[in-house]
Amino acid sequence: MAAAFTPTLRGVGDEDLVERLRKKDEDAFGVLVERYHLPMVRLALTFVPNRSVAEEVVQDTWIGVIKGIDGFEQRSSLKTWMFRILVNRARKTGVRERRTVPVDDVELGQSDRFASDGSWSSPPTPWADDVIDRLFASAMTVRLRTAIDDLPPHQCQVVTLRDVEGLSTYEVSALL
Repeated sequence: MAAAFTPTLRGVGDEDLVERLRKKDEDAFGVLVERYHLPMVRLALTFVPNRSVAEEVVQDTWIGVIKGIDGFEQRSSLKTWMFRILVNRARKTGVRERRTVPVDDVELGQSDRFASDGSWSSPPTPWADDVIDRLFASAMTVRLRTAIDDLPPHQCQVVTLRDVEGLSTYEVSALL
């Protein structure tokens, strides 16, 4: 995702971003999305059945962040506040999604490009400077992701928040 915002904002802290967001600064929102979108998708995936639903939950969360930023009282970090919004929406969506019958990917003309959970069956391979290192890193990432995904749901959420996203124990406890 190429950033269309001012690169100097990348180093801006969350507190400054809150002030800029309250002034409707689009560049600040771009930094926020660049910083937190992928971690939010990873967390949403622990609540919902597939990536497309997780992306919808995250998009809905971004709307909630924009609409609610003026009411953010900064009693927690911006990240914790946003993840709380995400967890609430993901829980609600996860419950709703478990009550629906999924449409088969083959019916949508997706054939074997995607797995039943919406992830790539065989993801596109990125070009790498050092192919050997990249191969080992990819294999390890897949094994770790699989191990995390095999955990019971609550443990998966804790490990994702604490060890993958780097939230403190207190923040994880407050979120869940």
